[in-house]
Amino acid sequence: MRRIARLCFIFFTAWRYGLLPLLRDILKPGLSRGALTVICWISPGVSLPRGERIRLTLEALGPIFVKFGQVLSTRRDLLSEDIANELAKLQDQVPPFSNEESRRLIEKAIGQPIEEVFISFDATPVASASVAQVHFGVLRATARHPEWNGREVAIKVLRPGILPIIESDIALMYDLAKVIEKLSSDGRRLKLTENVAEFDRYLHDELDLMREAANASQLRRYFVDSAKLMIPEMYWDLCHTNVIVMEKMNGISIGRFDELRAAGVDFKKLAADGVEIFFTQVFEYGFFHADMHPGNIMISLEPETFGRFISLDFGIVGALSESDKNYLALNFLAFFNRDYRRVAELHVESGWVPADTRVEELEGAVRSVCEPYFDRPLKEISLGIVLVRLFQTSRRFKVEVQPQLSLLSKTLLNVEGLARELDPDLDLWQTAKPILEKWISKQLGWRGLIDGLKEEAPTWAKILPTLPRLIADALVKGGNQTKDQNGELEALKALLVQERHTHRLVAGALLFAGGFLAGILIISLGIY
Repeated sequence: MRRIARLCFIFFTAWRYGLLPLLRDILKPGLSRGALTVICWISPGVSLPRGERIRLTLEALGPIFVKFGQVLSTRRDLLSEDIANELAKLQDQVPPFSNEESRRLIEKAIGQPIEEVFISFDATPVASASVAQVHFGVLRATARHPEWNGREVAIKVLRPGILPIIESDIALMYDLAKVIEKLSSDGRRLKLTENVAEFDRYLHDELDLMREAANASQLRRYFVDSAKLMIPEMYWDLCHTNVIVMEKMNGISIGRFDELRAAGVDFKKLAADGVEIFFTQVFEYGFFHADMHPGNIMISLEPETFGRFISLDFGIVGALSESDKNYLALNFLAFFNRDYRRVAELHVESGWVPADTRVEELEGAVRSVCEPYFDRPLKEISLGIVLVRLFQTSRRFKVEVQPQLSLLSKTLLNVEGLARELDPDLDLWQTAKPILEKWISKQLGWRGLIDGLKEEAPTWAKILPTLPRLIADALVKGGNQTKDQNGELEALKALLVQERHTHRLVAGALLFAGGFLAGILIISLGIY
């Protein structure tokens, strides 16, 4: 009954904000479309733009639908530009849960009263979202960690009872997606079920705060010596699946430009650093913060770290394989060099377009999208428009958009938006190109070969000493299996010949193994 009631509320909300006419327009002709046509005659809200109607409906349905809209806004290959832009405006505005409930959850997770763990604890949350809220506190020293005394921390607490709500709403999303795909003439292209599944995965990842803590720890390890980015330290003894405790980061939100400007922050340097941080995460490590809106980014004003970026909230991160990184880096570099032929060839080689695609046609289409935007400052370029046009081109050539790149495109748009506001004159291409060239040189040049040998040296060091014995054993077994047809004398001759060949092979194998192993050891020791 609860599920039926929720479905009725969803239907009423869609009617209230004039969403039903949009649903009717994508349905195939039939009884369902006729019934919706009658209902749409008395539907309010139809005068609003369609993107705004969709956004208002999702906002009214609650935080889970809002987050789904945020994820869906990254799929510009599936959505029209006006709808994607409206969905990108969605923000979580969720009332916090009670102070008493927050204290109870924290004490249950850490197994001790608040007063025994914290010198002070602010029961009023400093931030509240659909999944969790954050409190500030000051740690007490423990026998194991005396250095903790007086350290300022942030405590993130998962919203209680959120899992049943999420499971219920996601189940309804699956049902609605299947119905729309079945009844819509454009249902297959929209891939709503796949998008719901992708959203389901992201949201369940966010429900495990230990995963978020691990993501933060990984990025902190990558940038521990960075002069451009700071990541909070996790206090693992106090971290659990529904509560995590981390270093409190002091800074100002990157969206508060007036305060940053008054503090003397160099916006041009900030914009260039932001672009470098993003491309370093993507191509150097293949592991990047994928929720880079202003609420999750601060700028440090402390004297020793002045002007550095501070990243927060690591519930959503992106990961790329080596093949993904290679493909993207080569594509970006081809774009920067205006080698559209190479871009088209890379798409065919990767299997992202049908094998019978004419490279010349794809080359011309990509050129028509990208050529007008080179040699322009960022203020005259919209990566959003470029991406939209590229996605429209991808539909024409039946490009299979890879799911792992959806987060990347969303994050790139966030980075572009921040860079545009910080420094409209930034040359995005020239800032990113040296980073990509350095990475490609490291991966595909002599440095890449040497690093690969160093990485494989321990494995080869174990295999190579046994190689001569394995070769000799194989030859002996092969000789034993040969049947003698010509008597003992021929057998003796064959054995002598075999032994001579065996000794030569073994000697050659030993020389090869010794030389190869020596080379690997020299490289590993840094003598090269």
